[in-house]
Amino acid sequence: MTDHSGTNGGTHGGTHGGTNGETHGAAPLASTLDALRAALGADAVRVGAQISERALTDWTRHEPTRPAALLLPRTTEEVSRALAICHAAHQPVVPQGGMTGLAGGAIARATDIALSLERLSGVEEVDTASATLTVRAGTTLQTAQEAAAEAGFELALDLGARGSCQVGGNLATNAGGNRVIQSGTARDQVLGLEVVLANGDVLSSLGKMVKNNTGYDLKHWFIGSEGTLGVITRAVLRLHPQRAARHTALVALDGYAAAVNLLRRLSTRFGNDIGAFEIMWPDFYDFGVKLTGTRSPFAAAHPLYALIEHASFDSSDGGERFSAALTEALDTGAIRDAVIAQSVADARALWAIRECTAEFPVRLDAINFDVSLPIGEIGAFVERCRAALDQRWPGNASYFFGHIGDSNLHVTVDGHSIAGVDHHAVYAFVYEMLGPLHGSVSAEHGIGLLKREFLPISRSPAELAAMVAIKRALDPHGILNPGKLF
Repeated sequence: MTDHSGTNGGTHGGTHGGTNGETHGAAPLASTLDALRAALGADAVRVGAQISERALTDWTRHEPTRPAALLLPRTTEEVSRALAICHAAHQPVVPQGGMTGLAGGAIARATDIALSLERLSGVEEVDTASATLTVRAGTTLQTAQEAAAEAGFELALDLGARGSCQVGGNLATNAGGNRVIQSGTARDQVLGLEVVLANGDVLSSLGKMVKNNTGYDLKHWFIGSEGTLGVITRAVLRLHPQRAARHTALVALDGYAAAVNLLRRLSTRFGNDIGAFEIMWPDFYDFGVKLTGTRSPFAAAHPLYALIEHASFDSSDGGERFSAALTEALDTGAIRDAVIAQSVADARALWAIRECTAEFPVRLDAINFDVSLPIGEIGAFVERCRAALDQRWPGNASYFFGHIGDSNLHVTVDGHSIAGVDHHAVYAFVYEMLGPLHGSVSAEHGIGLLKREFLPISRSPAELAAMVAIKRALDPHGILNPGKLF
Protein backbone atom coordinates (compact mmCIF):
# COMPACT_ATOMS: atom_id res chain seq x y z
CA MET A 1 0.00 0.00 0.00
CA THR A 2 2.06 2.88 -1.29
CA ASP A 3 2.34 5.90 -3.58
CA HIS A 4 4.33 8.82 -4.85
CA SER A 5 4.28 12.56 -4.38
CA GLY A 6 6.91 15.28 -4.49
CA THR A 7 7.61 16.27 -8.08
CA ASN A 8 5.39 13.44 -9.19
CA GLY A 9 2.19 14.67 -7.62
CA GLY A 10 1.83 16.84 -4.55
CA THR A 11 4.37 17.23 -1.79
CA HIS A 12 5.71 14.69 0.64
CA GLY A 13 5.46 17.10 3.51
CA GLY A 14 2.37 18.97 4.55
CA THR A 15 0.47 19.37 7.78
CA HIS A 16 -1.75 17.15 9.85
CA GLY A 17 -5.10 18.81 9.99
CA GLY A 18 -8.42 19.05 8.26
CA THR A 19 -9.73 15.59 7.50
CA ASN A 20 -6.74 13.91 9.12
CA GLY A 21 -7.31 15.46 12.54
CA GLU A 22 -5.10 17.75 14.57
CA THR A 23 -1.67 16.93 15.96
CA HIS A 24 -1.04 20.23 17.71
CA GLY A 25 0.35 19.76 21.19
CA ALA A 26 2.27 16.64 20.20
CA ALA A 27 4.69 15.33 22.80
CA PRO A 28 8.44 15.64 22.08
CA LEU A 29 9.64 12.79 19.88
CA ALA A 30 12.41 11.79 22.28
CA SER A 31 10.02 11.14 25.16
CA THR A 32 7.68 9.22 22.84
CA LEU A 33 10.55 7.01 21.70
CA ASP A 34 11.59 6.40 25.30
CA ALA A 35 8.06 5.25 26.12
CA LEU A 36 8.01 3.00 23.04
CA ARG A 37 11.34 1.40 23.99
CA ALA A 38 10.04 0.73 27.50
CA ALA A 39 6.90 -0.87 26.09
CA LEU A 40 8.35 -2.85 23.16
CA GLY A 41 12.04 -3.31 23.92
CA ALA A 42 14.99 -1.48 22.41
CA ASP A 43 15.31 -3.90 19.46
CA ALA A 44 11.76 -3.12 18.32
CA VAL A 45 12.38 0.64 18.07
CA ARG A 46 14.89 1.64 15.43
CA VAL A 47 16.12 5.07 14.40
CA GLY A 48 18.53 6.58 11.90
CA ALA A 49 20.85 4.11 10.18
CA GLN A 50 19.17 1.25 12.09
CA ILE A 51 16.17 1.62 9.78
CA SER A 52 16.47 -0.66 6.77
CA GLU A 53 16.29 0.74 3.24
CA ARG A 54 13.16 -1.33 2.68
CA ALA A 55 11.17 0.98 4.96
CA LEU A 56 12.05 4.14 3.02
CA THR A 57 10.01 3.69 -0.16
CA ASP A 58 7.88 1.25 -2.12
CA TRP A 59 7.45 -0.05 -5.67
CA THR A 60 6.62 3.46 -6.88
CA ARG A 61 10.34 4.19 -6.36
CA HIS A 62 9.38 7.45 -4.74
CA GLU A 63 12.36 9.36 -3.39
CA PRO A 64 13.36 7.45 -0.23
CA THR A 65 12.47 9.16 3.03
CA ARG A 66 13.75 7.94 6.39
CA PRO A 67 11.00 8.04 9.03
CA ALA A 68 11.65 9.35 12.53
CA ALA A 69 11.60 5.77 13.78
CA LEU A 70 10.63 2.26 12.74
CA LEU A 71 8.63 0.03 15.10
CA LEU A 72 8.79 -3.77 14.79
CA PRO A 73 6.12 -5.21 17.10
CA ARG A 74 5.86 -8.98 17.48
CA THR A 75 2.31 -9.30 18.80
CA THR A 76 -1.08 -7.63 18.67
CA GLU A 77 -0.53 -6.54 22.26
CA GLU A 78 2.67 -4.72 21.28
CA VAL A 79 0.88 -2.99 18.40
CA SER A 80 -1.77 -1.93 20.90
CA ARG A 81 0.79 -0.53 23.33
CA ALA A 82 2.60 1.32 20.55
CA LEU A 83 -0.54 2.98 19.21
CA ALA A 84 -1.76 3.94 22.69
CA ILE A 85 1.54 5.73 23.29
CA CYS A 86 1.49 7.46 19.89
CA HIS A 87 -2.18 8.41 20.30
CA ALA A 88 -1.47 10.07 23.65
CA ALA A 89 1.50 11.89 22.14
CA HIS A 90 -0.39 12.88 18.94
CA GLN A 91 2.45 11.18 17.04
CA PRO A 92 1.69 10.21 13.42
CA VAL A 93 2.11 6.51 12.57
CA VAL A 94 2.37 4.93 9.11
CA PRO A 95 1.60 1.18 8.95
CA GLN A 96 3.85 -0.75 6.57
CA GLY A 97 3.52 -4.18 4.99
CA GLY A 98 5.54 -5.69 2.17
CA MET A 99 6.17 -2.27 0.56
CA THR A 100 4.96 -3.54 -2.82
CA GLY A 101 2.26 -0.89 -3.20
CA LEU A 102 1.79 1.34 -6.21
CA ALA A 103 -0.07 4.27 -4.67
CA GLY A 104 2.35 5.47 -1.97
CA GLY A 105 0.08 4.44 0.88
CA ALA A 106 2.90 3.14 3.12
CA ILE A 107 5.46 5.88 2.57
CA ALA A 108 6.32 7.74 5.77
CA ARG A 109 7.52 11.30 6.13
CA ALA A 110 10.57 12.29 8.14
CA THR A 111 8.32 13.25 11.07
CA ASP A 112 6.31 10.00 11.03
CA ILE A 113 6.92 6.77 12.89
CA ALA A 114 6.66 3.75 10.60
CA LEU A 115 5.08 0.60 12.06
CA SER A 116 6.15 -2.55 10.25
CA LEU A 117 4.14 -5.76 10.59
CA GLU A 118 6.96 -8.01 9.29
CA ARG A 119 7.58 -9.64 12.69
CA LEU A 120 3.88 -10.23 13.28
CA SER A 121 3.79 -13.14 10.87
CA GLY A 122 2.78 -16.77 10.64
CA VAL A 123 -0.20 -18.96 9.93
CA GLU A 124 -1.97 -19.74 13.21
CA GLU A 125 -4.55 -22.29 12.10
CA VAL A 126 -6.17 -24.01 9.17
CA ASP A 127 -9.66 -25.12 10.22
CA THR A 128 -10.71 -27.85 7.79
CA ALA A 129 -14.27 -27.99 9.11
CA SER A 130 -15.01 -24.31 8.52
CA ALA A 131 -12.56 -24.08 5.59
CA THR A 132 -10.76 -21.09 7.08
CA LEU A 133 -7.20 -19.94 7.61
CA THR A 134 -6.25 -17.71 10.54
CA VAL A 135 -3.16 -15.69 9.76
CA ARG A 136 -1.14 -12.80 11.18
CA ALA A 137 -0.99 -9.65 9.14
CA GLY A 138 2.73 -9.72 8.37
CA THR A 139 2.56 -13.11 6.67
CA THR A 140 3.38 -13.07 2.97
CA LEU A 141 0.55 -14.00 0.65
CA GLN A 142 2.59 -16.88 -0.76
CA THR A 143 3.11 -18.37 2.70
CA ALA A 144 -0.64 -18.24 3.32
CA GLN A 145 -1.32 -19.80 -0.08
CA GLU A 146 1.12 -22.64 0.62
CA ALA A 147 -0.42 -23.36 4.02
CA ALA A 148 -3.86 -23.58 2.42
CA ALA A 149 -2.54 -25.90 -0.30
CA GLU A 150 -0.86 -28.20 2.21
CA ALA A 151 -4.23 -28.63 3.92
CA GLY A 152 -5.94 -29.45 0.62
CA PHE A 153 -7.51 -26.03 0.07
CA GLU A 154 -6.94 -22.98 -2.07
CA LEU A 155 -6.63 -19.36 -0.99
CA ALA A 156 -8.19 -17.60 -3.94
CA LEU A 157 -6.38 -14.26 -3.66
CA ASP A 158 -3.36 -14.19 -5.99
CA LEU A 159 -1.03 -11.38 -7.08
CA GLY A 160 2.22 -11.22 -8.98
CA ALA A 161 3.89 -9.85 -5.81
CA ARG A 162 2.74 -12.89 -3.80
CA GLY A 163 6.25 -13.64 -2.49
CA SER A 164 6.71 -10.14 -1.03
CA CYS A 165 3.31 -8.61 -0.31
CA GLN A 166 1.74 -9.24 3.09
CA VAL A 167 -1.78 -10.32 3.95
CA GLY A 168 -2.37 -7.22 6.09
CA GLY A 169 -1.43 -4.93 3.20
CA ASN A 170 -3.56 -6.96 0.80
CA LEU A 171 -6.58 -6.41 3.03
CA ALA A 172 -5.78 -2.77 3.82
CA THR A 173 -5.80 -2.02 0.08
CA ASN A 174 -8.53 -4.55 -0.84
CA ALA A 175 -6.17 -6.09 -3.37
CA GLY A 176 -7.60 -7.57 -6.55
CA GLY A 177 -5.24 -9.71 -8.57
CA ASN A 178 -5.54 -12.37 -11.20
CA ARG A 179 -8.62 -14.31 -10.08
CA VAL A 180 -11.16 -11.65 -9.14
CA ILE A 181 -13.39 -12.82 -11.98
CA GLN A 182 -13.67 -16.19 -10.21
CA SER A 183 -13.41 -15.50 -6.49
CA GLY A 184 -13.68 -11.76 -5.89
CA THR A 185 -11.29 -9.27 -4.31
CA ALA A 186 -9.44 -9.52 -0.99
CA ARG A 187 -12.60 -8.31 0.76
CA ASP A 188 -14.46 -11.40 -0.41
CA GLN A 189 -11.91 -13.71 1.23
CA VAL A 190 -12.38 -12.31 4.77
CA LEU A 191 -14.65 -13.78 7.44
CA GLY A 192 -13.02 -12.28 10.53
CA LEU A 193 -10.60 -9.50 11.37
CA GLU A 194 -8.57 -8.23 14.31
CA VAL A 195 -7.71 -4.53 14.20
CA VAL A 196 -5.93 -2.18 16.59
CA LEU A 197 -7.57 1.24 16.66
CA ALA A 198 -5.68 4.52 16.84
CA ASN A 199 -6.00 4.73 20.64
CA GLY A 200 -4.71 1.17 21.12
CA ASP A 201 -8.07 -0.53 21.60
CA VAL A 202 -8.18 -3.98 20.02
CA LEU A 203 -11.24 -4.68 17.92
CA SER A 204 -11.35 -8.47 17.70
CA SER A 205 -13.92 -10.07 15.45
CA LEU A 206 -12.20 -13.29 14.40
CA GLY A 207 -15.34 -15.30 13.76
CA LYS A 208 -15.37 -18.15 11.25
CA MET A 209 -19.06 -17.98 10.42
CA VAL A 210 -20.31 -17.07 6.97
CA LYS A 211 -23.56 -15.76 8.48
CA ASN A 212 -23.37 -13.24 11.30
CA ASN A 213 -26.11 -10.64 11.14
CA THR A 214 -25.46 -8.84 14.42
CA GLY A 215 -25.40 -5.18 13.49
CA TYR A 216 -22.68 -3.38 11.58
CA ASP A 217 -20.13 -5.59 9.83
CA LEU A 218 -17.20 -3.58 11.13
CA LYS A 219 -14.47 -5.48 9.30
CA HIS A 220 -15.46 -3.82 6.04
CA TRP A 221 -14.57 -0.40 7.42
CA PHE A 222 -10.93 -1.46 7.59
CA ILE A 223 -10.62 -3.51 4.40
CA GLY A 224 -9.57 -1.00 1.77
CA SER A 225 -9.04 1.84 4.27
CA GLU A 226 -5.26 1.84 3.69
CA GLY A 227 -4.37 1.92 7.38
CA THR A 228 -6.15 5.22 8.00
CA LEU A 229 -8.72 3.79 10.43
CA GLY A 230 -6.79 1.04 12.23
CA VAL A 231 -3.95 -1.45 11.93
CA ILE A 232 -4.98 -4.94 10.83
CA THR A 233 -3.13 -7.54 12.91
CA ARG A 234 -4.89 -10.86 12.21
CA ALA A 235 -7.47 -12.21 9.80
CA VAL A 236 -9.65 -15.24 9.28
CA LEU A 237 -9.68 -15.98 5.55
CA ARG A 238 -12.13 -18.23 3.78
CA LEU A 239 -10.66 -21.11 1.81
CA HIS A 240 -11.97 -22.86 -1.29
CA PRO A 241 -11.70 -26.41 -2.57
CA GLN A 242 -8.60 -26.93 -4.66
CA ARG A 243 -9.08 -26.79 -8.39
CA ALA A 244 -7.80 -30.17 -9.52
CA ALA A 245 -6.89 -29.17 -13.06
CA ARG A 246 -5.74 -25.89 -14.57
CA HIS A 247 -5.38 -25.19 -18.27
CA THR A 248 -3.82 -22.04 -19.66
CA ALA A 249 -4.12 -20.60 -23.16
CA LEU A 250 -2.84 -17.53 -24.96
CA VAL A 251 -5.35 -16.36 -27.54
CA ALA A 252 -4.93 -13.88 -30.41
CA LEU A 253 -7.92 -11.65 -31.16
CA ASP A 254 -9.16 -9.17 -33.75
CA GLY A 255 -9.78 -6.50 -31.15
CA TYR A 256 -11.55 -5.55 -27.96
CA ALA A 257 -15.07 -6.46 -29.08
CA ALA A 258 -13.80 -9.95 -29.92
CA ALA A 259 -12.30 -10.22 -26.42
CA VAL A 260 -15.60 -9.39 -24.72
CA ASN A 261 -17.41 -11.80 -27.01
CA LEU A 262 -14.94 -14.59 -26.13
CA LEU A 263 -15.23 -13.86 -22.42
CA ARG A 264 -19.02 -14.15 -22.56
CA ARG A 265 -18.77 -17.24 -24.73
CA LEU A 266 -16.43 -19.04 -22.32
CA SER A 267 -18.34 -17.87 -19.23
CA THR A 268 -21.56 -19.26 -20.65
CA ARG A 269 -19.89 -22.57 -21.36
CA PHE A 270 -17.73 -22.97 -18.24
CA GLY A 271 -19.25 -20.63 -15.68
CA ASN A 272 -17.05 -20.09 -12.64
CA ASP A 273 -14.35 -22.39 -14.05
CA ILE A 274 -12.87 -19.43 -15.95
CA GLY A 275 -10.32 -18.34 -13.38
CA ALA A 276 -8.49 -15.60 -15.25
CA PHE A 277 -9.05 -13.54 -18.38
CA GLU A 278 -6.15 -11.14 -18.85
CA ILE A 279 -6.05 -8.76 -21.82
CA MET A 280 -2.83 -7.41 -23.32
CA TRP A 281 -2.67 -4.83 -26.07
CA PRO A 282 0.31 -5.20 -28.48
CA ASP A 283 2.38 -2.47 -26.79
CA PHE A 284 2.31 -4.40 -23.53
CA TYR A 285 2.52 -7.87 -25.05
CA ASP A 286 5.58 -7.07 -27.18
CA PHE A 287 7.31 -5.42 -24.23
CA GLY A 288 6.50 -8.42 -22.00
CA VAL A 289 7.98 -10.83 -24.53
CA LYS A 290 11.11 -8.69 -24.67
CA LEU A 291 11.45 -8.40 -20.88
CA THR A 292 11.04 -12.13 -20.33
CA GLY A 293 13.54 -12.98 -23.04
CA THR A 294 11.16 -15.38 -24.72
CA ARG A 295 9.75 -15.72 -28.23
CA SER A 296 6.15 -15.08 -29.01
CA PRO A 297 4.38 -18.39 -29.67
CA PHE A 298 2.61 -16.73 -32.60
CA ALA A 299 4.24 -16.38 -36.01
CA ALA A 300 2.47 -13.08 -36.67
CA ALA A 301 1.47 -10.02 -34.67
CA HIS A 302 -2.16 -9.53 -33.65
CA PRO A 303 -4.33 -6.59 -32.51
CA LEU A 304 -5.01 -8.03 -29.02
CA TYR A 305 -4.05 -10.96 -26.79
CA ALA A 306 -5.90 -12.75 -24.00
CA LEU A 307 -4.31 -14.99 -21.38
CA ILE A 308 -7.02 -17.34 -20.15
CA GLU A 309 -7.05 -19.86 -17.33
CA HIS A 310 -9.63 -22.65 -17.11
CA ALA A 311 -9.67 -24.22 -13.64
CA SER A 312 -11.75 -27.34 -13.05
CA PHE A 313 -12.57 -29.38 -9.95
CA ASP A 314 -12.47 -32.56 -12.04
CA SER A 315 -9.10 -34.29 -11.66
CA SER A 316 -9.74 -36.27 -14.84
CA ASP A 317 -10.19 -33.10 -16.89
CA GLY A 318 -7.29 -33.15 -19.32
CA GLY A 319 -8.31 -29.90 -20.94
CA GLU A 320 -10.25 -31.47 -23.82
CA ARG A 321 -13.36 -29.35 -23.21
CA PHE A 322 -11.34 -26.15 -22.99
CA SER A 323 -9.41 -27.06 -26.13
CA ALA A 324 -12.63 -27.90 -27.97
CA ALA A 325 -14.14 -24.56 -27.01
CA LEU A 326 -11.14 -22.66 -28.37
CA THR A 327 -11.09 -24.79 -31.53
CA GLU A 328 -14.75 -23.99 -32.09
CA ALA A 329 -14.03 -20.28 -31.56
CA LEU A 330 -11.21 -20.50 -34.08
CA ASP A 331 -13.37 -22.30 -36.63
CA THR A 332 -16.11 -19.69 -36.36
CA GLY A 333 -13.69 -16.76 -36.60
CA ALA A 334 -14.26 -15.63 -33.03
CA ILE A 335 -10.51 -15.79 -32.41
CA ARG A 336 -7.47 -15.57 -34.70
CA ASP A 337 -5.20 -18.16 -33.11
CA ALA A 338 -4.57 -19.92 -29.80
CA VAL A 339 -1.74 -21.65 -28.00
CA ILE A 340 -2.58 -24.01 -25.14
CA ALA A 341 0.08 -24.76 -22.53
CA GLN A 342 1.03 -28.42 -22.55
CA SER A 343 2.84 -28.41 -19.21
CA VAL A 344 3.21 -26.44 -16.00
CA ALA A 345 6.41 -24.96 -17.44
CA ASP A 346 4.52 -23.83 -20.55
CA ALA A 347 1.84 -22.20 -18.41
CA ARG A 348 4.44 -20.40 -16.32
CA ALA A 349 6.12 -19.11 -19.47
CA LEU A 350 2.83 -17.66 -20.70
CA TRP A 351 2.06 -16.11 -17.32
CA ALA A 352 5.56 -14.63 -17.22
CA ILE A 353 4.62 -12.37 -20.13
CA ARG A 354 1.63 -11.01 -18.23
CA GLU A 355 3.53 -10.74 -14.94
CA CYS A 356 6.44 -8.83 -16.47
CA THR A 357 5.03 -5.84 -14.57
CA ALA A 358 7.24 -6.93 -11.67
CA GLU A 359 10.10 -5.53 -13.77
CA PHE A 360 8.42 -2.18 -14.39
CA PRO A 361 9.79 -0.46 -11.26
CA VAL A 362 13.39 -1.18 -12.32
CA ARG A 363 13.03 -0.99 -16.11
CA LEU A 364 10.76 2.05 -16.37
CA ASP A 365 10.10 5.38 -14.76
CA ALA A 366 6.60 4.01 -14.31
CA ILE A 367 3.57 6.30 -14.19
CA ASN A 368 0.89 3.78 -13.27
CA PHE A 369 -2.86 3.94 -13.73
CA ASP A 370 -5.19 1.38 -12.22
CA VAL A 371 -8.67 2.35 -13.33
CA SER A 372 -12.06 0.72 -13.48
CA LEU A 373 -14.86 1.50 -15.91
CA PRO A 374 -17.76 -0.35 -17.51
CA ILE A 375 -16.52 -3.35 -19.48
CA GLY A 376 -18.21 -2.14 -22.63
CA GLU A 377 -16.31 1.18 -22.47
CA ILE A 378 -12.78 -0.14 -21.96
CA GLY A 379 -11.82 -0.72 -25.60
CA ALA A 380 -12.89 2.72 -26.75
CA PHE A 381 -11.23 4.32 -23.73
CA VAL A 382 -7.92 2.64 -24.60
CA GLU A 383 -8.05 4.00 -28.14
CA ARG A 384 -8.96 7.51 -26.98
CA CYS A 385 -6.33 7.45 -24.25
CA ARG A 386 -3.57 6.22 -26.56
CA ALA A 387 -4.43 8.79 -29.23
CA ALA A 388 -4.57 11.61 -26.68
CA LEU A 389 -1.24 10.64 -25.13
CA ASP A 390 0.39 10.44 -28.56
CA GLN A 391 -0.92 13.86 -29.48
CA ARG A 392 0.06 15.47 -26.18
CA TRP A 393 3.47 13.75 -25.83
CA PRO A 394 4.63 12.37 -29.19
CA GLY A 395 6.99 9.44 -28.79
CA ASN A 396 5.69 8.40 -25.39
CA ALA A 397 5.93 4.70 -24.47
CA SER A 398 2.63 3.54 -22.97
CA TYR A 399 1.44 0.05 -22.12
CA PHE A 400 -2.19 -1.11 -21.84
CA PHE A 401 -3.34 -4.31 -20.14
CA GLY A 402 -5.88 -5.45 -17.60
CA HIS A 403 -8.41 -7.84 -16.10
CA ILE A 404 -11.45 -6.93 -18.19
CA GLY A 405 -13.65 -9.60 -16.63
CA ASP A 406 -13.77 -7.43 -13.51
CA SER A 407 -13.71 -4.10 -15.41
CA ASN A 408 -10.10 -3.27 -14.50
CA LEU A 409 -7.72 -1.56 -16.92
CA HIS A 410 -4.06 -0.83 -16.23
CA VAL A 411 -2.08 1.81 -18.10
CA THR A 412 1.62 2.46 -17.55
CA VAL A 413 3.42 5.39 -19.14
CA ASP A 414 7.23 5.31 -19.10
CA GLY A 415 8.42 8.65 -17.77
CA HIS A 416 11.78 8.09 -19.49
CA SER A 417 10.00 8.47 -22.83
CA ILE A 418 8.68 11.93 -21.93
CA ALA A 419 11.74 13.29 -20.16
CA GLY A 420 11.14 16.47 -18.23
CA VAL A 421 7.37 16.01 -18.00
CA ASP A 422 6.02 16.16 -14.47
CA HIS A 423 4.26 12.94 -13.49
CA HIS A 424 1.40 14.90 -11.99
CA ALA A 425 0.57 16.37 -15.39
CA VAL A 426 0.21 12.86 -16.82
CA TYR A 427 -2.05 11.78 -13.96
CA ALA A 428 -4.30 14.79 -14.41
CA PHE A 429 -4.42 14.31 -18.17
CA VAL A 430 -5.56 10.67 -18.04
CA TYR A 431 -7.96 11.05 -15.12
CA GLU A 432 -9.66 13.96 -16.87
CA MET A 433 -10.58 11.53 -19.67
CA LEU A 434 -11.89 9.01 -17.13
CA GLY A 435 -14.18 11.45 -15.34
CA PRO A 436 -17.04 11.65 -17.89
CA LEU A 437 -17.30 7.84 -17.88
CA HIS A 438 -17.93 7.79 -14.11
CA GLY A 439 -15.07 5.35 -13.69
CA SER A 440 -12.90 4.68 -10.66
CA VAL A 441 -9.42 6.17 -10.33
CA SER A 442 -8.41 3.07 -8.38
CA ALA A 443 -9.60 -0.42 -9.17
CA GLU A 444 -7.25 -2.34 -6.85
CA HIS A 445 -4.14 -0.39 -5.85
CA GLY A 446 -5.69 2.08 -3.44
CA ILE A 447 -5.50 5.88 -3.25
CA GLY A 448 -2.47 6.55 -1.04
CA LEU A 449 -0.67 9.78 -1.87
CA LEU A 450 -0.79 9.57 -5.64
CA LYS A 451 -4.50 9.69 -6.22
CA ARG A 452 -5.90 11.57 -3.25
CA GLU A 453 -6.55 14.79 -5.17
CA PHE A 454 -8.36 12.81 -7.86
CA LEU A 455 -10.63 10.95 -5.46
CA PRO A 456 -13.55 13.39 -6.09
CA ILE A 457 -13.65 12.11 -9.68
CA SER A 458 -14.99 8.83 -8.35
CA ARG A 459 -16.67 9.84 -5.07
CA SER A 460 -19.49 12.31 -4.48
CA PRO A 461 -19.24 15.09 -1.87
CA ALA A 462 -21.71 13.21 0.33
CA GLU A 463 -19.61 10.03 0.15
CA LEU A 464 -16.42 11.92 0.96
CA ALA A 465 -18.12 13.63 3.92
CA ALA A 466 -19.21 10.25 5.29
CA MET A 467 -15.68 8.88 4.92
CA VAL A 468 -14.24 11.91 6.74
CA ALA A 469 -16.76 11.46 9.56
CA ILE A 470 -15.72 7.84 10.02
CA LYS A 471 -12.05 8.86 10.04
CA ARG A 472 -12.62 11.49 12.72
CA ALA A 473 -14.64 9.12 14.86
CA LEU A 474 -12.03 6.35 14.88
CA ASP A 475 -8.88 8.50 14.73
CA PRO A 476 -9.70 11.88 16.33
CA HIS A 477 -6.06 13.01 16.46
CA GLY A 478 -5.42 12.00 12.85
CA ILE A 479 -2.34 9.94 13.69
CA LEU A 480 -2.97 6.97 11.38
CA ASN A 481 -1.36 7.28 7.96
CA PRO A 482 -1.88 11.03 7.71
CA GLY A 483 -1.95 12.55 4.25
CA LYS A 484 -3.16 9.33 2.65
CA LEU A 485 -6.56 8.90 1.01
CA PHE A 486 -7.80 12.40 2.00
